[in-house]
Amino acid sequence: MNSMRWMAAGAAALLLALPGVSAAQGNIEAGRAKAYTCLGCHAVEGYRNAYPSYRVPRLGGQHQEYLVSALQAYKNGDRQHATMQALAATLSEQDMLDIAAYFEAEGRGGAE
Repeated sequence: MNSMRWMAAGAAALLLALPGVSAAQGNIEAGRAKAYTCLGCHAVEGYRNAYPSYRVPRLGGQHQEYLVSALQAYKNGDRQHATMQALAATLSEQDMLDIAAYFEAEGRGGAE
């Protein structure tokens, strides 16, 4: 039993050491206030970007870890999209966590 605890602790430590993975959690209510810009595109059912034409993903229910990772990638230039890069550049790590917590909870019905 003790070896299982050590293995679980080691796995958790390894996971937290990976880039983009954080033990920190965002604040849903703070995220609701910070996500107003995001909602203009990412909360519209069936919304498509004009040029180049592509479907804009809805973010409600997306995992917090994924959203933070995506925002970090836009901020540091690893993901290419001029508008998203400009918006992400203005966000702190806590802003990203809060916005991601809001969108994750929205999909569970907890942010409505």
